[in-house]
Amino acid sequence: MHIPDGMLPAQVCIAGFVGTGFLTWLSIKKAKSSSEDSAKLISRASVMAAAFFVASWIHIPIPPVSVHPILAGLMGVLLGWISFPAILVGLFFQAVMFGHGGFTTLGVNALSIGGSALLAMGVFRLLKGNQRTVKSLIPGFVAGFAGVFFAVLFTGGILILTIPEYIDSAVEISSILTFAIAHLPLALIEAIFTAYVLRFMFKVKPDLLIC
Repeated sequence: MHIPDGMLPAQVCIAGFVGTGFLTWLSIKKAKSSSEDSAKLISRASVMAAAFFVASWIHIPIPPVSVHPILAGLMGVLLGWISFPAILVGLFFQAVMFGHGGFTTLGVNALSIGGSALLAMGVFRLLKGNQRTVKSLIPGFVAGFAGVFFAVLFTGGILILTIPEYIDSAVEISSILTFAIAHLPLALIEAIFTAYVLRFMFKVKPDLLIC
């Protein structure tokens, strides 16, 4: 899911940083204007950023590739707007400590996964409506699936649109589509996981949820 250094043109990387800067500013602004306690929100974001950091090292073999959880849907629902900065921090430390992803592509990777978390948040809120509790597993399931689906769609689209002229585009597109299809089982796994985690939290500790 992470795009490494050297894969994208400089202008795309710069645009990624501009977009990430804007969404980080907007996310923090939205979080500050909410009624959520700042200290509790920061503590929760720290825990979820750590979970995101660790989850990327759980590799699931789906031949001919392997995939790893990204938890974008769950983070979007649990953290709301602040999920974007939390994912950005997690991506930064993954690049610094383990070379997972890249520094030049950090902005694009943040837009892919962090942006997917925000979209999953919006999908969850739309399906949940004005309900105080989630009686159905559907909102959480769709949010979990959307978190992976949007990230794969964004990443795959960027890679296809930036294929260098000296590379066989047909072969490259085939590889990217294989990468995308391999993430469908992961999307289903995260959808089920997110749905049951949220259902459990709404039962035992509903005040921890923002959405």
